[in-house]
Amino acid sequence: MQESKLKNYLLLHLIVFIWGFTAILGKLISIDAIPLVWYRMLIAVGFIGAYFVIKKKSFKLTKRAGLEFLITGIIIAVHWITFFKAIKVSNVSVALVTMSTGAFFTSLIEPIFFRRRIKLLEIVLGLLVILGLYIIFSFESKYTLGIIYALISAFLSALFAVLNGLFVKKYEADSISFYQLLFGVACVTIYLAVTGSFTPEFFKLLPNDWIFLVLLGSVCTAYAFIASVKVMKYLTPYTVMLTINLEPVYAIVLALIIFQDTERMNIEFYYGAFIVLFVVLLNGLVKNSSKIKKKLQR
Repeated sequence: MQESKLKNYLLLHLIVFIWGFTAILGKLISIDAIPLVWYRMLIAVGFIGAYFVIKKKSFKLTKRAGLEFLITGIIIAVHWITFFKAIKVSNVSVALVTMSTGAFFTSLIEPIFFRRRIKLLEIVLGLLVILGLYIIFSFESKYTLGIIYALISAFLSALFAVLNGLFVKKYEADSISFYQLLFGVACVTIYLAVTGSFTPEFFKLLPNDWIFLVLLGSVCTAYAFIASVKVMKYLTPYTVMLTINLEPVYAIVLALIIFQDTERMNIEFYYGAFIVLFVVLLNGLVKNSSKIKKKLQR
């Protein structure tokens, strides 16, 4: 059992690295956030659908499951739209450091769904995260809109992680992924159709955009999405969300290598980022040590 948890924890880190690369692709792709998410989800649905056909898996869905996946499909679509919006209007570093507030949001949301008390430590650490963000806000005011988008995205990501933590107890991971993405892209399609966005120009993409979108939709979405839901069977939503907060570390290093000058920030930004990431790490260490103490007391 312990070996299985370690294996899934390492797999989760690989997934988080892939998600960090997702931010890089989002910056490299030239189209706006909403069409980007539409293409991403559509490609991912195609890959997962093909996997279902090859494996001869059932597409059956109950009404209750359909409603649950519809709601979470909308949540993940809006999460991705706001995430890529944050990257487009600011940069990778600002967007992903702000996304680290997901652990704080999860600490507030998880007790509601899993019926446990909100712990004082989680609130205190959450306030420290807010302090880190305040420092970033104060010295990087030109990225305010990006930070707002990223905060919305972080909240939706936390909500999505908690809900999927409940779903994996009832449904198969690949079914969850397929229908959430299917309903998500269906809702984005309706929005684009209503706003008249499906013009000939909408489908005219640069060759590099097609390459990046296929990579984004297959490896960074179809594979990572299913794999991330599967690991939730062995890890708690809070552990998953906590590990996801290492995404900025991976992505910022990659962004500095690839984009160089556009990712270099004021020193105050790194002070704020350090506080945010340090709190995330500290929280994980404290929670892990408390679990060990409980086991020793049994």
